[in-house]
Amino acid sequence: MRTSARGPSIRGRLLRASVLTSGTALVTASVAFALYDVHESRRMLVRRLTTDARIIGSNSAAALLFQDEKAAEATLAALRAEPDVLSAGLVTPDGRVFAAYSRDGGPVAAPAAQPGLPHRYEGGVLVLFQDVALEGSVVGTAFIRSELREVSQRIYRYAGIAAAVFLASLLAALGIATRAQRPIAGPIQRLAEAARAVSSRKDYSVRAAAEGEGELRQLVDTFNAMLAQIQLQDEELRAARDGLEQRVAERTQELTALNGELEAFSYSVSHDLRAPLRHIHGFVDLLQRRAGDALDATGRRYLDTIAGAAKRMGQLVDDLLSFSRVGRVELRRGRVDLQRVVQDVIRELREQDPARQVVFRAAPGLPEVPGDPATLRVVMGNLISNAFKYTKTRERAEIEIGSKPDREETVIYVRDNGVGFDMKYADKLFGVFQRLHRADEFEGTGIGLATVRRIVHRHGGRTWAEGETDRGATFYFSLPLTGQEAI
Repeated sequence: MRTSARGPSIRGRLLRASVLTSGTALVTASVAFALYDVHESRRMLVRRLTTDARIIGSNSAAALLFQDEKAAEATLAALRAEPDVLSAGLVTPDGRVFAAYSRDGGPVAAPAAQPGLPHRYEGGVLVLFQDVALEGSVVGTAFIRSELREVSQRIYRYAGIAAAVFLASLLAALGIATRAQRPIAGPIQRLAEAARAVSSRKDYSVRAAAEGEGELRQLVDTFNAMLAQIQLQDEELRAARDGLEQRVAERTQELTALNGELEAFSYSVSHDLRAPLRHIHGFVDLLQRRAGDALDATGRRYLDTIAGAAKRMGQLVDDLLSFSRVGRVELRRGRVDLQRVVQDVIRELREQDPARQVVFRAAPGLPEVPGDPATLRVVMGNLISNAFKYTKTRERAEIEIGSKPDREETVIYVRDNGVGFDMKYADKLFGVFQRLHRADEFEGTGIGLATVRRIVHRHGGRTWAEGETDRGATFYFSLPLTGQEAI
């Protein structure tokens, strides 16, 4: 009988169900007939012994009346013809054994009679009582004790016959069930084989053979119709997927080329802008030295404005170059100790502006994270410098750097008590050249946070910010624990 990883086949299940059903019916019938035969055998034995007791009583009534023990014993001796009788006797009304018979010749004790119970079973022995009457008066009681050997022999014979019939019937049922289940199990097995072929090979062109009748044929036809529909949908899905992959590849190629062109253009423009800016700055310096004393206050203010604008433009070009390089630089993976990076950035800021009173709170135990050490230092430098810049209007500036471990990523934050921002403009913070404050209030080019987002994105992380106007801001970025680079 074939089996699979999930149990017996449908053929085996049907065969087992048929055999079990037939076997259960046979066993039930055999047990019922056996119980009935035992009951009838006992009833016939009681009837026969009752007849024997009545005959003994009739033949012994006069002997009881006239106290003729010899005649009574002679009458009881006729029970030798019954090999199963163990003992018998006649009892007087006062309970004395008047005469007795014993198969082994030993003494006989009178069993206690129970009113209304003419016979009873004691283990494997039947005890039967019968009143002895003469002219309407009870002159004594006859009793007989008999083995149930005849009943037991009948049971054994019946059990043997039942076992033989059971085996023969079981074999016949097995043969009939084997032939009868083929029209049912065959189509179902072939249907299951077709389903396994579809599941293992993902080949929806497979079809089950059209066979069987009634519900089986309907099941096979429904299965084939379902496969046809799935095959059609699979072909459509494959065609759509192939087309989508082609379009994605084309778009990816176009975007790659476009990004390359934009980065090359940005780098070229930034590079080319440096030369005229250096000229502007140099000639302004020469003009201030040569004719500075001849200029009035307005002229000198004009020169200062030109020099300041050239300087800011130079800084903007430098930041734009840095932003352009971020997209092209190769990330060198390693373990970055953020605690050391933060301490280095704080030390540099204090050296740049030693007069400022800023309280830095770097949480102890900042984690080591997977990533590129150089670019992640740029991230921490930009965020902490940003907080340092926007807290300059506070008498007591406070900047906190900490981390929030998570199951899948590490979140780093920089929190300050500076001027903050309105949350409705939060989506503009990480854009290039996006500023929420005027340049005359806070210096900067608006590229630092855009650089942060690009670096973090290349590391597979996220950036976001929370803030409130004049109540400080918190900038977050996350790095995945796996350290996988974004594509």
